[in-house]
Amino acid sequence: MSLTAKLLLSPVLVTQALLTRARLPRLPEAAGEREGEVGQGPLLRLLMLGDSSAAGVGVARQREALAGYLPAALARQAGVRVRWRLMARSGVNSAQCLAMLEQAGPIEADIAVVVLGVNDVVDQVPSRRAVAAREAIANRLRNAHGVAHVVFAPLPPVHRFPGLPQPLRWVAGADARRHDAAVAAWARTRDDVSHVPIDLPLNAGVMAEDGFHPGPPVYRVCSIALAEHIAEQVWPRVRPAAS
Repeated sequence: MSLTAKLLLSPVLVTQALLTRARLPRLPEAAGEREGEVGQGPLLRLLMLGDSSAAGVGVARQREALAGYLPAALARQAGVRVRWRLMARSGVNSAQCLAMLEQAGPIEADIAVVVLGVNDVVDQVPSRRAVAAREAIANRLRNAHGVAHVVFAPLPPVHRFPGLPQPLRWVAGADARRHDAAVAAWARTRDDVSHVPIDLPLNAGVMAEDGFHPGPPVYRVCSIALAEHIAEQVWPRVRPAAS
């Protein structure tokens, strides 16, 4: 998306953004436990960190969200006992998530899964600043809390969000793809960080009622993809250090 195109469309985009914000229902974070243990075998300590999609906005209970699906899928696929913790707050961008992490107490985790990015797009944060905040998150998790590997979930395909009108959906989608490409490129420069691409053919049937947040099918698909990545590519390298 060129700056010229965004400037030409800016009056329409601002109006659509304001109307969409007023029109969409404000959904709560999912209810339920934010820590627990599942599975049998060697212990894998998992931290899930991020924004509304980490917090389970779009479903009623955490068991239908990332915190429900991911630990269970990871326990099955890696043959481990997953002790998990969720730290998430709706509405945070990457810099705000870093501040939340800096204010947190002790964290015990071998692997962290970070779900962020849409609010960087909404807040019009430049991608370089968003990546810098992600890097600071990864560094703090490693240096302050001993996390061996940080997995960044991809930004969702915002250009497929049924809750957004055109051309706002098109412009926000282009920004999201640019942000995600920047995160992926940065992740390739580090061996303690990874970025997991996930194909999500979104439509109203798999999204929450606002057409903006995930529904249970999306949380389930993302959790399975993240669990496969961790079980196959991360845990075999991290486990000796975590044992």
